[in-house]
Amino acid sequence: MKPIIPALLAVLISGIAQADPPQLGDRQTGKYLGNLSANPYDPNSVSNPYGRYGSEYSQDSINNPHGQYGSRYSNDSANNPYATNAPAIHGNDGYNPGYRY
Repeated sequence: MKPIIPALLAVLISGIAQADPPQLGDRQTGKYLGNLSANPYDPNSVSNPYGRYGSEYSQDSINNPHGQYGSRYSNDSANNPYATNAPAIHGNDGYNPGYRY
């Protein structure tokens, strides 16, 4: 009976470790805006300072203070508390480009 417990625990933990992070998307267009992850090595993470979705210079990044999704004045920005089209968070079930947030 004791060998079954570690095997069961390993199966449960492996399912948790493989879960995809939540994703960001434009509510109106459905445009993908990256993974909402703290992993700086994930190429699609908003925390990757060199990636398309995390760089402060990329137009598709919520970290670009002069871009559409990062400016504190843009209606599409995650950094504008009054934005009516701020990026939506889509759950762990994957990104669906046809889904409107």
